[in-house]
Formats: sequence, structure tokens, C-alpha cells
Amino acid sequence: MSDHHEKQQNIVVDGTKHEWNAELISYDEVVNLAYDNNPPTGENVLITVGYRRGHGEKHEGDLDPGQSVKVKDGMIFDVTATDRS
Repeated sequence: MSDHHEKQQNIVVDGTKHEWNAELISYDEVVNLAYDNNPPTGENVLITVGYRRGHGEKHEGDLDPGQSVKVKDGMIFDVTATDRS
């Protein structure tokens, strides 16, 4: 648990605004926000997460499974599911 108060921040996931209270957000958390906790599954499904308007020098990029990124108010995430068939 961090020792400073987390401020509520607004993020946008696939065009929908969400309130986020933690300093970091993980790949899985972004995907679950995008798909209302019901993301597509299957061995051929690949979900990519891109972000922009983030912190510092790494203000945009991709979030891979297992990674987290520091949240900034107004940050935008784009989540895309593709079928690798």
C-alpha cells in the first residue's frame, strides 16, 4: 500500500470514460474495462492495448500482458481484439 493519497483520475478506454483511483493500471485491468470484465477468449484471440497521453517520456506506447503503466488524468487507451486465424 502506498503512503500517499491516490487521487481519482479519469481515463478513457475505447471511447468510454472511467474513473481510476490507483497509481498504476495493468494490461488485464484495461482489457477488463474495455470488455466489461468479459473479454473475448480463445487460442487465436490476441488483444492489443495501446495508450497515449501518459506520463513523461513514455507518454504513448503499447501495454503487453503482465505489464502496468502509470496512470495520468485524461490518459487514453485503445483496446483491439484480433483473431489470428
